[in-house]
Amino acid sequence: MAPQPPTKPKQRHRSSLTGTTIRTAATLALAGVASATALPGIGHAEPRLTSAQVKAKVDAYQREAEEATEKYDGARAAADRAQRSLHRLRDEAARRTARLNTARNALGAFAAAQYRSGTVAPTLQLALASSTAQYLQRASLADRAGDRQAVTIASITRQERSLRRVRGEAADRLHALRAAQTDASRHKHAVQEKLAAADALLAKLTRAQRDRLRAAQDAHAPTASTPRDHAPAGTGGRAARAISFAYGALGKPYVWGATGPYGYDCSGLTQAAWRAAGVSLPRTTYTQINAGRRISRGELAPGDLVFFYSGVSHVGLYIGNGLMIHAPRPGAPVRVAPIDQMPFAGAARPV
Repeated sequence: MAPQPPTKPKQRHRSSLTGTTIRTAATLALAGVASATALPGIGHAEPRLTSAQVKAKVDAYQREAEEATEKYDGARAAADRAQRSLHRLRDEAARRTARLNTARNALGAFAAAQYRSGTVAPTLQLALASSTAQYLQRASLADRAGDRQAVTIASITRQERSLRRVRGEAADRLHALRAAQTDASRHKHAVQEKLAAADALLAKLTRAQRDRLRAAQDAHAPTASTPRDHAPAGTGGRAARAISFAYGALGKPYVWGATGPYGYDCSGLTQAAWRAAGVSLPRTTYTQINAGRRISRGELAPGDLVFFYSGVSHVGLYIGNGLMIHAPRPGAPVRVAPIDQMPFAGAARPV
């Protein structure tokens, strides 16, 4: 039988699909025309950014890199703590294992001696004893030996439980260490990615444009006439020592993840400055803001920590007169800057 032609419903179905496809293609074509009209002469190429747009994007990338840097610093600090704890627990486990082995060996030697000597019934001990007093003395010694054996067994049991606990804690610390190392690696990659994106944008500018951009970023920085050798008059004690250290760091490069002495990131600088004053601060901006006493902007005094951006991703050391010393960003060394240069997020006084 000859093949039958398609039925009309099937034709309508095919016609409907074809019409949809055509309408979709037409829509896409019109969208492409509209795009080409909106961006004449460049086809699908990315539009050229103005210097102001490049500056805004670079600033955003650098802020994001700094946020990732603080997370990296926190993860690395957690890894360091876990590593130290793991070493301590492993050392403790080794010492406990040695003591346990000594106790087991002593118990084994005692059991071997009993096996070699055999067991003597109390009636025979009395028969073999030359006197009742000798028998009682031997019985007392046997009882004490049994008591010591029981004490040894109980001690071994306690040591085994304790060793299992220490080994369990060590396993937990190892897990925490690996998790922190994974976090640090992820945040490190994020930092590198953001900085590379900023560098790629800057590379598209001419040297003159880059110079103007750098000048715009540094427009609010105080001049070199700013005092560089001491804290403001009236500042004393630990705050003065912290400020003196920060002055000594002026001009050193921003190095993400660094705490000195050759370079710093923002929280690395404040941590190092207060460490020089004998005060231990945590590693990151979001932990340093909770160190010491939180204060308002109106209460600021030299030596206080000042924090910026909604995510508390940047910190500087306040030196008075509305100024701070901080490590700004990659490519910008440690410098004096006004605290109004960035959105203020809070302040803390370490002591």
